[in-house]
Amino acid sequence: MTATRPAAAPASTPEASPSPRRRLPAVLAVAVSAALLASRFGAADPATWALETVWVMAGLPLGVLTRRRFPLSDLLCGLLAAHALVLIVGGHYTYAEVPAGDWVRDWLGWERNPYDRFGHLVQGFVPAILVRELLVRTSPLRGSRWLAPLSVCACLAFSAVFEMLEWLAAVTGGEAADAFLGTQGDVWDTQWDMFCALIGATCALLLLSRVHDRALVRLRRDRPGAAS
Repeated sequence: MTATRPAAAPASTPEASPSPRRRLPAVLAVAVSAALLASRFGAADPATWALETVWVMAGLPLGVLTRRRFPLSDLLCGLLAAHALVLIVGGHYTYAEVPAGDWVRDWLGWERNPYDRFGHLVQGFVPAILVRELLVRTSPLRGSRWLAPLSVCACLAFSAVFEMLEWLAAVTGGEAADAFLGTQGDVWDTQWDMFCALIGATCALLLLSRVHDRALVRLRRDRPGAAS
C-alpha cells in the first residue's frame, strides 16, 4: 500500500501592496504641502498670501482626516491639487502680478492681468466636480436630472460667499486689501468673477461627468468600504 503524501501547505503570499491609484492622494498631498511651504518664502504680500491660501491650509488636514472614511476619487484628488496650486501661485505673487498672467496679457494685447479671471474659472470648474461627487455618493440624486443644475447652483453660492468675504476684507482692511481683491480698476470685477465661476462649473460638468462616473466606479472597486 502506497503511503499518501501530505498535501503541501499553501505558500504564504505577501500582502498586496497598494495600487498606484491608492497612493495618488498621498503623493498629491505631499506635493501640494511642499508647494505651499515654498510659496511662503518671498511672497509679495504675506497677508494676501495667507488670505489666498487659507483654503489650502484648511483642505489639506481635512483630506487627511477623512481619507479612510470618505476617500475621494482620483479625478477629484487631481483637480483639487491643481486648484490648490492655482491658489498658491496667486497667493505668492498676488493675482494681479502673476508673471504667467502678464505674458498672456502682453501676448493678447489686453489691459489687465487675466490670472484672476482664470482663478475664478477654476473656482467653478473644480468645486463642480467636488459637489457632484458629494451629491452622487451621499444623496438620492445619482442619475437625476437635477444633479448638474444643483451642482452649478452650489458653485455659484460658493462664489457669492467668496465675493462677500472680499467685500468684508475691503471694508475692514481698506487700501491694504487691494492686493487681495485684485480688481485692477474694474468696477464690474465682482460680476465677472461670478460669471467666470458659472462658466467653469458648466464646462466641468459638460466635459467631465462621464469621466467622473468612471472614476467613481474605480473608487468603489478599489476601495469597497468607501461610501457610495
